[in-house]
Amino acid sequence: MSFLPLRFDCGLSLAFDASHLAFQFGADVFGPEAEMRSLDAIRRSLLDPSCAGPDPVYGICMDVGQSGHRQELERRYLLFGVVAYAAGCLGPEPVRSQGHVHATAPHSGWSPPELFEIWQGRAVVYMQERLAEDPGRCFAVEAGVGDHVVVPPGWAHFVANADPHSTMVFAALCDRQYGFVYDGVRARGGLAWFPVCAGASLDWQANPAYGRSCLRTGVARGCSAFGVRPGIPLYRQFAEAPDALQWVSEPGRAAELWNGFDPLDLPVRACYSRT
Repeated sequence: MSFLPLRFDCGLSLAFDASHLAFQFGADVFGPEAEMRSLDAIRRSLLDPSCAGPDPVYGICMDVGQSGHRQELERRYLLFGVVAYAAGCLGPEPVRSQGHVHATAPHSGWSPPELFEIWQGRAVVYMQERLAEDPGRCFAVEAGVGDHVVVPPGWAHFVANADPHSTMVFAALCDRQYGFVYDGVRARGGLAWFPVCAGASLDWQANPAYGRSCLRTGVARGCSAFGVRPGIPLYRQFAEAPDALQWVSEPGRAAELWNGFDPLDLPVRACYSRT
């Protein structure tokens, strides 16, 4: 393997091999070998389930951090993960995850939120309020290197690689008692909107398994309301002030922010509707 440092200062000593979607951790960093997600594992949520595409689709390492922080992360029920997406397309769609809802964490009684930070490439974080015929509010949030995006508790979501010509790397801070619930997504053949490659950008196609919905797209507005500081690597923010991010595993701390949550900067880039 050929591991190279990331251009983005992520606050951790690690290197990345784009050819194998793998990470190498420094002597002071703990982390598992990347777990690979196959194309077959996500077919049921794609626009074209029989499509060809890169395989594996992405590699994921859950529970990463500096060795001296392991006990603090465990005590706070916080889990830091790093993910690498392949370049290319899955039929008409960009490389993406299949979409899921987080299972309720026993320690908090909440379906936990998730906080993303983009390390390399361009991403789109798609999210919808509900897994029902009426999916509620739907957003597609574009994010570049250093941007942060929050997915609220209980919302269904996926992450897509917005540039099929490049690998994409991101980090996620989530609840240590995490669990992925796929049943509702698979039952409807995916979430309410499919991303479709359209040259240098993405278009969106409605999933007919849902009723009427509206999708708003735009760029990430930042997460300062949640105490996330722009321009500072997420892991470093945890290391300097871990309690500031405790709302990730204790969502009740941010209860007033979840009502009417809007992740987009203004102006909204586009609005799609299905009637």
